[in-house]
Amino acid sequence: MTTKAQTAPGNSAEASEVTSDDTYPERAGCRPMRADAVKNRQRILDAAEEIFATEGLAVPIDAVAERAGVGVGTLYRHFPTKEALFEAIVTARLEYLLELARAHAGAADPGGALFAFLGEFAQQASAKHDLFDALSSAGIDIKSTCSEMVDEMKRSIDVLVQRAVVARSVRSDVSTDEMIGLVVGVCRGGGHSGYDDATVQRMVGIVCDGLRPPGST
Repeated sequence: MTTKAQTAPGNSAEASEVTSDDTYPERAGCRPMRADAVKNRQRILDAAEEIFATEGLAVPIDAVAERAGVGVGTLYRHFPTKEALFEAIVTARLEYLLELARAHAGAADPGGALFAFLGEFAQQASAKHDLFDALSSAGIDIKSTCSEMVDEMKRSIDVLVQRAVVARSVRSDVSTDEMIGLVVGVCRGGGHSGYDDATVQRMVGIVCDGLRPPGST
């Protein structure tokens, strides 16, 4: 299947690429992507995260394809529009954090599980703050775009919080939203102040210390 939007006139190599077996892998009902298509998709997402964070969202889509080492046709097969690429980047970050929260839900040490999650959450927020700032400045509201996933992630984090409260590993007077707000605030402040990752993580550790019940070790 070939469309004018995906191929340039006279570009036979790109046209050939567009007719490969992984055409439109994002479309509902298509068979699972081949291994090489999965790798190409991840390369595109990694390249897009990097280039949008450093050069802004107005960067030409061709530059993303070039950074990823794939043809423009390959990029458009996975992400028909730039907005679809933006949403996929955010979704991938949220999916990772959601799976991480779920993985910690059955840990034998509820307090350790919560603080380990908050540390990784902080690392992700700190590493991607330029990208998320760029998306926000372009009018992309992550909370509304991925509202169901954001709500599901909050519920999963709340499970970690409640288990830690029952285990007396965390204060009972701090809500899940407040914990997330504290960690995100530290990451944003540290990022805008130019602090390195180690300093931001140390600051997050101080926040975590404040979340523990008085007198706990």
